[in-house]
Amino acid sequence: MASPRRRNRSRMPLPARIKRMDARVASRINARTTGAVSDGFWRGLTLAANHGKLWFAAAAVLLALGRPRAAVRGLASLGLASLVANLVGKRLVGGDRPALTSIPFARRLERTPTSPSFPSGHTASAAAFATGVALEWPTAGGALAPLAAGVGYSRLHTGAHWFSDVAGGAAIGAGAALALKAVAPAVAPAVRRDPPTARMLDLPATETGDGVFIVVNPGSGRGLGRPEPGPLLRERLPRAQIHELADGDDIADVVARRLDSEDPPRVLGVYGGDGTVAAVAQQARKADLPLLVFPGGTFNHFAKAALLDSVDATLDALAAGSGREVDVADLGFADGTELTVLNTASVGIYPSFVEEREKHERRLGKPIAAVLAAIRVVRRGSPLRVEIDGVARDVWSVFVGVDRYYPVAVAPIERRRLDDHLLDVRILFADGRPRTRGAVALAFGGRTDALVARLPFLQGPPALEARTVEEITIAAAGEDPGYAHDGEASTETPGEQKKLTIRVRPSAVRVYSPRA
Repeated sequence: MASPRRRNRSRMPLPARIKRMDARVASRINARTTGAVSDGFWRGLTLAANHGKLWFAAAAVLLALGRPRAAVRGLASLGLASLVANLVGKRLVGGDRPALTSIPFARRLERTPTSPSFPSGHTASAAAFATGVALEWPTAGGALAPLAAGVGYSRLHTGAHWFSDVAGGAAIGAGAALALKAVAPAVAPAVRRDPPTARMLDLPATETGDGVFIVVNPGSGRGLGRPEPGPLLRERLPRAQIHELADGDDIADVVARRLDSEDPPRVLGVYGGDGTVAAVAQQARKADLPLLVFPGGTFNHFAKAALLDSVDATLDALAAGSGREVDVADLGFADGTELTVLNTASVGIYPSFVEEREKHERRLGKPIAAVLAAIRVVRRGSPLRVEIDGVARDVWSVFVGVDRYYPVAVAPIERRRLDDHLLDVRILFADGRPRTRGAVALAFGGRTDALVARLPFLQGPPALEARTVEEITIAAAGEDPGYAHDGEASTETPGEQKKLTIRVRPSAVRVYSPRA
């Protein structure tokens, strides 16, 4: 016999006519005969939406499609709706959920919810995310609307909620997205512009690849439907020397052997993701050679900032001999080791996130693996005790970007300039703040954190601090926090002191880039 559900008292009970309507709707749904496939589908959909997993996966897809605004607005709307639904709606209205005895056995969830019934948090999150995305990208919002509606119905089909719970959740979700729009209006995506003050250079020009040596990472961007990079580059640049990395290859050794040859290159090229590009950029700096970047990874943050959105864009810049000087950073350790940072470096939960993501990305693909990694790392993460420029603090994460990044979040998405000559630092503090505040700032950024900070039960100083510097030092005051840079992570910091220093190096690398 099914165990009775816990009774949840309501401070503001729903009118009797709404309860009668709920009973009629539930009776009709439960009386319908559905097969095992249909029941399994609706159970699976409702479970996929647990803890927002479905919508974090959708946000990852939006990011991969180059729509960061839509992803951020959708998740910010979801966060606000979840807070209102769970911390306000369920406490004020609440009420009991449908009795298990009235629900067909095949439809029941393995773990039946015991929290107050009104409103449906799943539906609030679904409606908020779909509405938030629609405000930035109507096409995607329209595509997500049926999925959001399906999540709402799945709560009725599995007997988790009454119809009024689902309707109330939908209203809260859509209202949260619209309220957030009033605070942070949606804007049309900005047209990419040539950085106005970046110094343009005349670099060696060639249409055939004469004097060019290219290091290719064939594993970058796997599963994205791109042609094999080696044959493609040999066809487009028949005179270039191309080395495809194999297991055990060290990029520094590969480049050094080519530089010591009888015909050393005049241009050092790379096809791969940000981590591979950073490793080759370090060798280009040492050899004082211009860098030719082909976007071969999943996100290609550095290449996009340099206006290199495609292989053709890179080839056009090489043929024209156009380039620009760009900023990088030195990542130095206590043992004297130094690495070149093209985009970002960080300590805290981000290195663990990268390692967790890499465990699953071959099987699931990088976007879905990233969502899974984020959920797991946040659940088991703990604050770190570090010294930032000599001041001890408890933090979740410290993000350092080369030049300014947008939006104001713990790990921003977009670098718009290559010549700001500074470091963009984002610190997610943990000391003296509820864990919820850290989670909100981590997921949704500084604006949402500022909004949440005004709520009576979550008041406090900002969890996220943003500043710009030319140098920053981070040292472990407790256990080794590890580090990450340009998508590559390590859980061990070189040297006995477990300290790292990041310094901006203005105009340190010459990179091929189109003039417009």
